[in-house]
Formats: sequence, structure tokens, C-alpha cells
Amino acid sequence: MHHLSQTHSNTTDKKKVKKERDMRDIEDLRAEFDAMKDDGAFCLDGACPTDEEADLRDYPSYTEALYAKLVAPHVSGIYLSRWDIKDIADAAGDSMSIHPRKRMFELLMKFAVSQERMQLVLDALADHMREKMAIYEELAETFPHSADIFNAKIAKAEKTIKLFPQIMNEYF
Repeated sequence: MHHLSQTHSNTTDKKKVKKERDMRDIEDLRAEFDAMKDDGAFCLDGACPTDEEADLRDYPSYTEALYAKLVAPHVSGIYLSRWDIKDIADAAGDSMSIHPRKRMFELLMKFAVSQERMQLVLDALADHMREKMAIYEELAETFPHSADIFNAKIAKAEKTIKLFPQIMNEYF
């Protein structure tokens, strides 16, 4: 009986030590976040001075470069779902079935092999992004405390759309 009592005591002690260690970890994490805020190291999505623009030519292929610029929401400001990519393809004149997002984007770029087709894809993408931007603008108005978040995404989307002529010049 004494052995069971001692085992229970050891288990309780281990749990107590683990809980204290977890609390210290949380306090350390909180202190790191506070330090980031105080140092100005914390910034809104894409608003950090360290967010550098990569040249489209820095990527191994134009598909990879465009995927990084257009499909990554932290860059473009707009999340493109698989259904969004399908709708963009349909609007550009391509029929596409649902696959993983990257594969769908690769298929869309295979469709856009000519200057005319690429322009159709970019026009459809711009229209889609403007629709999303209108939703973000409405959300920013409806929820003013979140306006900074939505305005940052809108600014990124506008910047991405302004990149489209450069894409056409570099690749065609």
C-alpha cells in the first residue's frame, strides 16, 4: 500500500513540475511577443520593412514565379481556392477539373502558352481579385476595427494587379 501511495505522489510531483515548466514556457513566449511589439518587429501582414520583392526571374520557371506571386495570399492579398482557380480558368476559356491548387495553377499556365491566352487568364484573375477586394472593402467598412487588416490585403491585391503588365512583358 505504501508503494502505491509513493507512486501516486511521484506522478503528482511530475505533473506539477511539468505544469510549472509549461507556465514558464508560456511566460517566456509572452515576453518574446512583448519584446517584438516594443521593438517594432511585429507588423501587419506584408507591412514589414523586411518584406522584400523578389524578381520574377529569380525563380526556376515562370510557373513557379507566378505561383509565388499570384497564388500565395501573403503576397497577393487574395486567397485563391481550387474553385477560384477553376472559375478563373473557365472565364479565360479553359475547362479544368479539380486538383490540388498547385497542379491546377500549373494546368492554367499550360493553357496560357500564348500571349492572347495569358492576357485572358490575367484579365480573369484581375476581375476575380477585384471581386474579392470589394468584399474586403465591405468588411472593412462593416468592421472598422479590422479595417487595417483588410486594407493591407487590398493594397497587396492592387499591387499584384499592377504587376500583370510586367508579367506580359517578361514572358511574351
